[in-house]
Amino acid sequence: MKILGIETSCDETAAAVVAEGKILSNVVASQTAAHAPFGGVVPEIASRHHVENLPAIVKEALRQAGCSLTDIDGIAATHTPGLLGALLVGLQYAKSLAFALNKPFVGVNHLEGHLNALFLEQNEIDYPYLGLIVSGGHTHLYRVKGFGHYELLGATRDDAAGEAFDKVAKLLGLGYPGGARLEALAAGGNPRAFRFTQPKMGNGTLDFSFSGVKTACLLQVKNQNGRLSEQFQKDLAAGFQEMVTNFLRERVAQAAKQYDLQNVVISGGVACNQTLRQKLQALARQEGLKISFPSPSLCTDNGAMIAYVGGEYLKRKQPSPWSLNARATSEL
Repeated sequence: MKILGIETSCDETAAAVVAEGKILSNVVASQTAAHAPFGGVVPEIASRHHVENLPAIVKEALRQAGCSLTDIDGIAATHTPGLLGALLVGLQYAKSLAFALNKPFVGVNHLEGHLNALFLEQNEIDYPYLGLIVSGGHTHLYRVKGFGHYELLGATRDDAAGEAFDKVAKLLGLGYPGGARLEALAAGGNPRAFRFTQPKMGNGTLDFSFSGVKTACLLQVKNQNGRLSEQFQKDLAAGFQEMVTNFLRERVAQAAKQYDLQNVVISGGVACNQTLRQKLQALARQEGLKISFPSPSLCTDNGAMIAYVGGEYLKRKQPSPWSLNARATSEL
């Protein structure tokens, strides 16, 4: 069964073809250059670029997969959460294709895509497992009891981790998107030069908060009166990254212990951060956990994870109704 997956929740236009859990193609077009002058994603620009690029991206995904639309058995598209206008472009395009071809259609929750992306590369993950989605728009902890069965354990109360990375990078003049640039800058800094405290949230919560460390970085930058030395930038980036990755590590450790979960899956764009990976791998050795990460291309937004989830629902005879609409916010 070949599934065409379409992802347009933010600023990547993506399409992929997946057959029985194997990636036949996975095409992603980034809009970084279009949004960089504004220091962040502009929803209207994102939507317009999806309209312009999606037909060509789908065509290329089919070409790389060596198939045509008539070979496709079902079509899946992200319908929530994300930028509403961007979601509508991909959702309506997918529904129109499915209707015209008389193929089943599945609307996929973007978060569910991230939680299942690893299954495109390995199948030896046992349920239940702890799933951490850490990206530019989301920082969520789930107990995954089985496909389609998710229990939210904790989420960010303000900025997502990736959003905080981008905002601090902007403070340091690194441009947008700045997460990867901040990570590279931090490699030359002293993570103890600035000590940022983690938020005291109490009551055993597994929630996250990153607005405090972002504000602390802003105050440090203001104290420099416009003169940001190279070493200051490296040290601030290192201190910020140290606090965020430690916070994420501790939440994973706390949740794994609290819910007696040995298997942990980390996904989302920030899962590409090497400092985070090293700390979580050290945690796995220390606590006897099995921690897995998808490949970087499957951590960031992509159509393959949407196609995989859509295919699983179609195997279970659970297509979506044609009336399904886009939603900017939702939980699993």
